[in-house]
Amino acid sequence: MKKYRVNVNGNDYEIAIELIDEAEAKAAAPVKAAAPAPSNAPAGGEKITSPMPGNILSVNVSNGDTVKKGQVLMILEAMKMENEIMSPIDGTIVSVHATKGATVESGALLCVIK
Repeated sequence: MKKYRVNVNGNDYEIAIELIDEAEAKAAAPVKAAAPAPSNAPAGGEKITSPMPGNILSVNVSNGDTVKKGQVLMILEAMKMENEIMSPIDGTIVSVHATKGATVESGALLCVIK
C-alpha cells in the first residue's frame, strides 16, 4: 500500500492506494468513507490543521492574539525541514491546541481563528 498526499481546490488530502488484481477488483464491494473524527474546536472559526505529521518547534500565538493573513502561527518540523504554519485569514486566536515539543499527526487541530 502506498500513501500519497494530494491537493484538490486548496484542500490537502492523504490517500492510500493498494494495487489489486482484476479478480479482487470485481469481487470488492464499494467501501464507505469513514466520517472525520470530531474535534474539540469551538463552533465557528477557521480551523488550522497540521498539513503533515511532525514536531511543533515553536508556537508563536496564544489565545486572544490578533493575527493577520500570512502571519506565522507555528513552526512544524517534518522530514528534517522547518515548515511555517501561516494564518489563512485576519482574525483572533480563539484556541490553541498545540504546544512546543508536541508530536502531531496529519490533520491534527493546531488552533482556531475567528
